[in-house]
Amino acid sequence: MADTQPTGVGVSAPDFDGLVERLAAHRTIGTAPRAELEWLAAHGHLRFFAVGDAIGHKDERIDEMIVVLTGRISIFFTRGGARHKFLEWGAGDVTGLLPYSRLVASPGDSEVVEATEVLSLPRELMPAMIRECHGLTTILVHVMLDRARVFTSTMLHDEKLKSLGKLAAGLAHELNNPAAAIKRSAKLLPKSVTAMETAARVIGGVGLTSDELDEMTLVRDACVGTPLQLVRSALGEAEWEDALADWLASHGVDAGAAEALAPSPVTLEVLERLAGAVRGEVLEPAVRWVAADCSVRALASEVEQAATRISDLVTAVRGFTQVDATRAPEAVDVAEGLRQTLAVLRGKAREKSIGTSVVVEDGLPAIRGVAAELNQVWSNLIDNALDAVPVGGKVEVMASRGSQTSGGKSLSEAGESKGDRKPTVVVRVIDNGPGIPEEVRGRIFDPFFTTKDVGKGTGLGLDIVRRLVARHDGDLQVESRPGRTEFSVVLPAADGA
Repeated sequence: MADTQPTGVGVSAPDFDGLVERLAAHRTIGTAPRAELEWLAAHGHLRFFAVGDAIGHKDERIDEMIVVLTGRISIFFTRGGARHKFLEWGAGDVTGLLPYSRLVASPGDSEVVEATEVLSLPRELMPAMIRECHGLTTILVHVMLDRARVFTSTMLHDEKLKSLGKLAAGLAHELNNPAAAIKRSAKLLPKSVTAMETAARVIGGVGLTSDELDEMTLVRDACVGTPLQLVRSALGEAEWEDALADWLASHGVDAGAAEALAPSPVTLEVLERLAGAVRGEVLEPAVRWVAADCSVRALASEVEQAATRISDLVTAVRGFTQVDATRAPEAVDVAEGLRQTLAVLRGKAREKSIGTSVVVEDGLPAIRGVAAELNQVWSNLIDNALDAVPVGGKVEVMASRGSQTSGGKSLSEAGESKGDRKPTVVVRVIDNGPGIPEEVRGRIFDPFFTTKDVGKGTGLGLDIVRRLVARHDGDLQVESRPGRTEFSVVLPAADGA
């Protein structure tokens, strides 16, 4: 420490004592020894910034420590084309380069939001500060650790919100089709019921024989299982109605009945059977009754199928999120978790016409873990694969048995004679995307590192995967080349599996 009072860098001698006093009153570093505050005041640069001034930009090298004396500085991230405030520093805070910090580049754009005065210390003086100012360095190391915790916690929160947004978007996409089907069928049902009642009254007036009624019921039952869309897909709607009108006219039935028949599952074969079963004067009301009855049943079946799809989605989401489960480790069915995850992400796959498949080895053992955490692993890996592949690409998920030696190595690494075999479950997520460039492959599990476009990734997805796999005593590996990337997760099977 210098024996004489320095005059500071950019600070005049009369103002030096005042600056030291301001540092002594600083919320973060004020408890440091006065001699060390004098060192900082002597070697720092006093700087002023107006509202809107940029302190730093995303990915720019951080070359100075910043002690905020007055004002406020915010850091902004871009997500989905929109700018979001991430963190903020005000009077009494310290930011920028800190002792022993591994932070090299700015994670976002830092901007002054209130007129600000700071004392900055350049990177080249950091070793000298560490050497000369032990008390101040200790304080700043704690600041760095707290900042890392806050930064990671905030980013994890952002990642969770992003995952929640993906889940909501996927569900909205998946629920839209069955919900629309229910709405469409419910809207058509009253008209079909009215038509059926009208036809029934007419039939009641002509006096059907028991044999004719039995034949009409058999014809009606034959068409119940035929979906409407199968009839319409065979012929265009107009062509189908014309074909019906021609048949009706050839059998002496008012061709106007074709309009009622067209939406129904009735085929020409069904009509021929009906014509051969009833008297000529009964054919027209019989045709209308069969058409209306079949339409009602077909619409009710569509409602049931759509409601079942919605129920299945809800079941898949509940299984995926494990809303009813505790966080205690338990036996987990990997195959079920993989299928639930794909059910949640199916909408995203459809948007890009991506083919997905799940192949699970018969008799796959359970693993011991927390189902919700494992589903997060599968979700992150499959979601990344869906992002990586082009339109029309392919994502494959495979789960099979594996084994390790007692030392934790796979048998292929250790040799079959070494150690006792321990059963494992191996999950592979394979995509046919462009691959991961070799120069960045070693960094993909680092927190905040991403190869996605700006605003499309937090850089925490694979870090979360790595942590969760390690928490389950597993191993995570990646192999990649153009046209094929494979992430493999090896997890120990549950005891007794």
